[in-house]
Amino acid sequence: MTPFGERLRQLRAERGISQQEMAEQLGVSAAYLSALEHGRRGRPTHAMVVAICAQLNIIWDEADELARLARLSHPRVTVDTTGLSPTATELANLLAERIRKLPPDRVDRLLEILKTTPAGPSRRRRKAALSIS
Repeated sequence: MTPFGERLRQLRAERGISQQEMAEQLGVSAAYLSALEHGRRGRPTHAMVVAICAQLNIIWDEADELARLARLSHPRVTVDTTGLSPTATELANLLAERIRKLPPDRVDRLLEILKTTPAGPSRRRRKAALSIS
């Protein structure tokens, strides 16, 4: 399950909406919605997140949080370490290789470390900054 799928399921349950009902209202199949909740589909499009927010009547911070979770919910991640240190490449490869075997408490610790580390500019922003210089 992805962070987005977990939150979507919680929101549906809080409102007493079945997967079938929600799927019909969104114009998608129940199988698609189930796959989205369980992380068997890629992250939803922005348009789908907006439609879900409208259907669930969520706005502002809660809608922003759902959009953030959608961005962080791609079940098949690619990590580009081009231009980074050899240790960064090693870290990315070891994580990809071992993440299924990590106990939940270690996953939680690693996630906490990453959440408390300030994010640098995105690759796109770095390229734009380089072309301006």
